[in-house]
Amino acid sequence: LQLPLPEAIKDPEFLISDFAKFDRPAQLHLIWQAFDAFYEQKKFLPRPYNEADAGEMLFLCEKLNAAAPEKTRLPDIDKDLVRLFSFQVEGNLIPITGFIGGIAAQEAMKGMTSIFTPIRQWFYFDALECLPDSDSPFKLNKQTCSARGSRYDGQVVVFGWPFQEALLRQKWFIVGAGAIGCELLKYFAHIGVACGPGGCLFLTDMDSIETSNLNRQFLFHRQDVGSKKSEVAAKAAKSFNPALNIKAMCDRVGGDTEQIFNDSFFENLDGVTNALDNVEARTYMDRRCVYYRLPLVESGTQGAKGNVQVVYPYLTESYSSSQDPPEKSIPICTLKNFPNAIEHTIQWARDLFEGLFTIPAELANQFLDDPRGFFERVDKMHAGQKAEMLASVKRVLIDDRPSNAEQCITWARMRWEENFNWQIRQLLHNFPADQVTLQGAKFWSGSKRCPHPLTFDANDPTHTEFVYSASILRAQMYNIIPIVDLTKVVEIATAQQPPPFVPKSGVRIAINDQEAQQAAQNGVEGKGAHRWQSDDLSRSLFTVAFRRWPLPGVTPGFSQIEA
Repeated sequence: LQLPLPEAIKDPEFLISDFAKFDRPAQLHLIWQAFDAFYEQKKFLPRPYNEADAGEMLFLCEKLNAAAPEKTRLPDIDKDLVRLFSFQVEGNLIPITGFIGGIAAQEAMKGMTSIFTPIRQWFYFDALECLPDSDSPFKLNKQTCSARGSRYDGQVVVFGWPFQEALLRQKWFIVGAGAIGCELLKYFAHIGVACGPGGCLFLTDMDSIETSNLNRQFLFHRQDVGSKKSEVAAKAAKSFNPALNIKAMCDRVGGDTEQIFNDSFFENLDGVTNALDNVEARTYMDRRCVYYRLPLVESGTQGAKGNVQVVYPYLTESYSSSQDPPEKSIPICTLKNFPNAIEHTIQWARDLFEGLFTIPAELANQFLDDPRGFFERVDKMHAGQKAEMLASVKRVLIDDRPSNAEQCITWARMRWEENFNWQIRQLLHNFPADQVTLQGAKFWSGSKRCPHPLTFDANDPTHTEFVYSASILRAQMYNIIPIVDLTKVVEIATAQQPPPFVPKSGVRIAINDQEAQQAAQNGVEGKGAHRWQSDDLSRSLFTVAFRRWPLPGVTPGFSQIEA
């Protein structure tokens, strides 16, 4: 139950995000109430490093605390925290406002979707550890934190001018211009990193912008598709702050580019930020930072989750010093036969997509790009795995290769029947709805939910959309112009009469992950008798001329083969 605001103020419930500051939220709750009272009385904010205003804030905190209910009354007020709050409350930091904005956006999504639990009920965030301590050369006082009519005045109130001037002179290397890279550029430009004499941001990314990038890489727009990420991102960042000194590069980081990112390059840097999407590049940059004794800010995202690791020479461990535990995976048998949660269906759909459109096309293109090298790699595989690989390539390039859009629709209709009728009926043939275990319990119980085969219905949009989308993807895969008229697609699909289902005897369906792994191993060992010989496959494929080219806007991972 969420309390109304007046009641929640008097009887707060805090969300603790940092257990090293367990008592901090209660102190901040009181200070913010005193701040509201201060503004109501004075009609202005406490001024930076004004002792009179800080004294008034402390007086209000003591007054409010004395009037608070006994169970929420603080035994001691943190006077240093009150003074620091008063000194800096007039300031503002772009990274903090971005963080709070992200929290607010997530709370709005929770309210609209009713999926995740909202914050209950007060959430206070501070990062006081970022402030310079008494030993720091960046001193905070009325003189160093006074406004000068600069775009950085709000930041200077918090960190002072000496710190700001140091930011302006910084030289940093941003590796990657994807989703994280765009965010880093935005914040660096706004806070003034490399925006003064001697400062420079180096940005590198070898990739070009794709349509799929636009929903989460906010510096890119529709007209930028096909352009280099680093060049477009650098131009966008400079529009935020024209004083930004930035150099865009299109080189990958690795052993083959060390003549570009050489000793002279790294020795002139102040730090590196990774915005990469693969572990190999991350560990390479980590080694370079360790070698050149440079700070590294490592970050990554996965769905709604994110992580940041700050690596500082002689103070913290390096990125490669530890590894995350393996991600929990969904058991194969659950995914294929006994899904019971929404994440199972999502992963099933992704696996189906890759199995139909990504992996077969990649294998075919590997063969077409380098037949000799492809056969050399395949020859090193187990007999069954080799047979499966070669048969897959032959199916894609010869046996199942469509010649027109109508055949793509027919293929999609058969895939619907296979996935939503035949496979379910085979599962129910092996495990009938009334089956019981050896212990007398119902087989279909608990996490095993009895499925029901579907019959294709042209009036059901979920049925027709599967066939429609799959037919278009199939056509794009072979560079065939697809039929995009939904009515026409449904008409062709409805005219198809799938062959009657005949249950297969002797088919073993795994009921746990161990059985699924054993079945996969048996498959690898038992397919040797059915393998395609390399020379036969080669003669078959080279009788057909293939030519490929990329289509703009096609889903990443697709390869196109012209019919």
